[in-house]
Amino acid sequence: MDHAIRTEGLVKRFGTTTALDDVDFAVETGTVLGLLGPNGAGKTTVVRVLSTLLRPDAGYATVGGYDVVRDAHRVRQLIGLTGQYAATDESLTGLENLLLIGRLLGTSRARSKSRAHQLLAQFGLSDAADRPTKTYSGGMRRRLDLAASLGGRTGRRRGGEEGRTRGAPYH
Repeated sequence: MDHAIRTEGLVKRFGTTTALDDVDFAVETGTVLGLLGPNGAGKTTVVRVLSTLLRPDAGYATVGGYDVVRDAHRVRQLIGLTGQYAATDESLTGLENLLLIGRLLGTSRARSKSRAHQLLAQFGLSDAADRPTKTYSGGMRRRLDLAASLGGRTGRRRGGEEGRTRGAPYH
């Protein structure tokens, strides 16, 4: 089975508090995952581990077949991450925001421009591309933020799960 995300025995502690305790799950490629639970259940911690912002204390996790610790840079090339609040610059246009993100991610000017126009079209923002984002509605800002989170995706991935770590804590 082809997994977009897989965790096994995932543990994360903050001092004496165990935020993740032996978390196992697998998400098939092409499906949507929703993390639901009360405050303090570990949802944000799982996302932070999967996005390589935190190292797990034990267990393993892969995203797109890449180990989140050993292949963190590869995981970051595959994913887009957007938070609860928009991370775009309101003084820039939608196009300028996406160009900036592309360039910050090391994409060429030509590729950044092409990708920005593709994302603006995909998210129904082409007509507003040259307007400052401060003039966007709330829904338009959210769509631009989602487009920005996809700006660095390359579509490249490694098949299988070779290279993942098992059994031993990460150190």
